[in-house]
Amino acid sequence: MNIVLALCVFAVSASFASGQACTLPNNDKGTCKSLLQCDVASKIISKKPRTAQDEKFLRESACGFDGQTPKVCCPESDTLSCLTPDNKPGKCVNIKKCTHLAEIEEDPIGEDETTYLKNSVCAGPEDNSVCCGPPLPTKFGEVNTKTTCEQSAFPPDPDSDCCGLDSSFDNKILGGEATAIDQYPWLALIEYHKLAEIKLMCGGSLISAKYVLTAAHCVKGPILEKGTPKNVRLGEYNTTNNGPDCVPSDAGSQDCTEGMVLAPIEQTIPHPKYKPYSLNKQHDIALIRLRTFAPRTDFISPICLPKIDYAQSPPSAFSLYVAGWGRYIQDVEAGIYRSSKIKLHVNVPFVDNERCLGGVRKLRNGENISLWKGQLCAGGVSGKDSCKGDSGGPLMYDKERKYEAVGVVSYGAEICGQQGIPGVYTNVHEYLPWIKATIKA
Repeated sequence: MNIVLALCVFAVSASFASGQACTLPNNDKGTCKSLLQCDVASKIISKKPRTAQDEKFLRESACGFDGQTPKVCCPESDTLSCLTPDNKPGKCVNIKKCTHLAEIEEDPIGEDETTYLKNSVCAGPEDNSVCCGPPLPTKFGEVNTKTTCEQSAFPPDPDSDCCGLDSSFDNKILGGEATAIDQYPWLALIEYHKLAEIKLMCGGSLISAKYVLTAAHCVKGPILEKGTPKNVRLGEYNTTNNGPDCVPSDAGSQDCTEGMVLAPIEQTIPHPKYKPYSLNKQHDIALIRLRTFAPRTDFISPICLPKIDYAQSPPSAFSLYVAGWGRYIQDVEAGIYRSSKIKLHVNVPFVDNERCLGGVRKLRNGENISLWKGQLCAGGVSGKDSCKGDSGGPLMYDKERKYEAVGVVSYGAEICGQQGIPGVYTNVHEYLPWIKATIKA
């Protein structure tokens, strides 16, 4: 093996003791050991050519150095686990060992099959490694012909009708006004408990029956001094009302929810690289695992995860939505939070990072702030900002009546909605590998 090449790949790493238990990027369990003693990692680094997935996997597997030799988190099995493009558990193997994907490679029927095959590429010790999961239907298009949505811990396929849909039509009220009662059914509110007090300080978005996506600053750092996250509210509309919420309908009657569902939190999982006191607030993303499966109703259903990085190739006149109860953290230390009793939303324009940087550097102590591809910006229009949403809540793109969570509310100006100062969001697409590797059945 070329140790010089290995040194280039593993230039930056965490430090673990040899023999210490560790977790691989795909969430498999392993042990930190010398690269020379790890057959799987040695085979990956010796592949010619290595894929982008291989390179990323190797970098994130690093756990220190033994002299000049890199150490890696070495898996317990020679076969790595993975998730297929439609979020089914699989194994990373040579494509010839996966009959249904090999058949697609030999004779792709259409663009959907070609895209599925491309997205199946995974990091593995064998050449031409793909994530081999359950066989696909005979006709690829049949995957989504039925809208039976299973209750699963894994996020739904964005191409299915099992995510990103709400029951509202033609009722968007822009500029930070009330939503329809059944709009954005994936919105979640996190309950924090301290002594006998319950606080609602952050939001999130349901991405599967078992997981809520939120910001890392909502589950780690100073906020925990104000309370411990205990429950997630789903299907909420009016936070001051107990039982079903009702609003007048166009027909002259009332449109009512089925009442808020209180889902106990089993585990909070901030991104491992998030640093609560970092100026740049990178990796501000987290998952909340619920103790029980969330029900699926007109008022509770998941949002889709994005298929592409819109920050890299934004559509023309790219406009996004932020929604929530306005529980934007203004000052954690002082305990100041903006709030609304009912669900609000607002549309905000996308702002590229270069223009955004000029705005956020106007923030207090913001002269040295930098942005990276794991962050994106929106807003900067007077009176329209994520204070109409929630810290940890979703930045959403309405793609042909199907919503995708392209961002997570991270930070912005203390006095929100200022002209020329956009809000900063975590770019969800950049963290899809971490999300998929972290979620467990």
